[in-house]
Amino acid sequence: MRELVVLGTASQVPTRTRNHNGYLLRWDGQGLLFDPGEGTQRQMTRAGVPASEITRICLTHVHGDHCYGLPGVLSRMALDGVPHPVHLHYPASGEDVVRALVSLAAPGTDLRLHPHGSGGTVAPGLEVRPLHHRVETYGYRLAEPDGRTMLPDRLAAAGITGPDVGRLQREGRLDGVRLEDVSARRPGQRFALVMDTAPCPGAEELADGADLLVAESTFADDDAALAARHRHLTAGQAGALAATGGAGTLVLTHFSSRYPDVSRLAGQARDRAGGATVLAAEDLDRVPFPRRR
Repeated sequence: MRELVVLGTASQVPTRTRNHNGYLLRWDGQGLLFDPGEGTQRQMTRAGVPASEITRICLTHVHGDHCYGLPGVLSRMALDGVPHPVHLHYPASGEDVVRALVSLAAPGTDLRLHPHGSGGTVAPGLEVRPLHHRVETYGYRLAEPDGRTMLPDRLAAAGITGPDVGRLQREGRLDGVRLEDVSARRPGQRFALVMDTAPCPGAEELADGADLLVAESTFADDDAALAARHRHLTAGQAGALAATGGAGTLVLTHFSSRYPDVSRLAGQARDRAGGATVLAAEDLDRVPFPRRR
């Protein structure tokens, strides 16, 4: 199953209806928790997300609204006796903050720390790219390898049936027939998370070809000067990021408390999002992964 569970959508200040950040990506048996802000443990309970689902925790940066929920989440994992290792990824410059937060958690979780100080691959299929914020910040991208879709009419014409189909897939060639002769390329699905940042090349690289793009939308376009000062995206800039990258679905989040109604932000993003579907996230939303293109 591939699904995004939205645990929180507020930026610096939570509101009556929006918790601090928190996003759980369910991906083929993995559970990747991104940016657990304050209150994430309670939001997990409300969403019906057990701590045992989490296999990786990924911090974009160490501002409090993106990481102050970490001790509670780790303590819950220890209380529940989560048996598997949990990998924690974070910017290397945040080492002191991360270790301080981890030290507050109840012991018992097999936690493995993975700081990164540049863009690149940090785990199988998981990459980071630098963003442009007031502290060292990285966005995340999870991608599966490209595959092949078998074409029944071409298989039949080549006389390949039954177990020979699997053999051809494994070996790439069978009795003079190449795999590419009877199949079509199937792009792997891609997920991207772009949090606190001004527009930058790293954000564009993360969004490129994303089937599901989660992007901050802290400010309305009318407040572009504020966004630039604090190095955040406006709604329109988030939409443009999706359009430039050819994203399939754009999920807007990380809203400033100055906007009790974010429908205007969603409209501004749609105006610039090209063919992307635009969703303004609410706490506890579940977003199924889009169908393969």
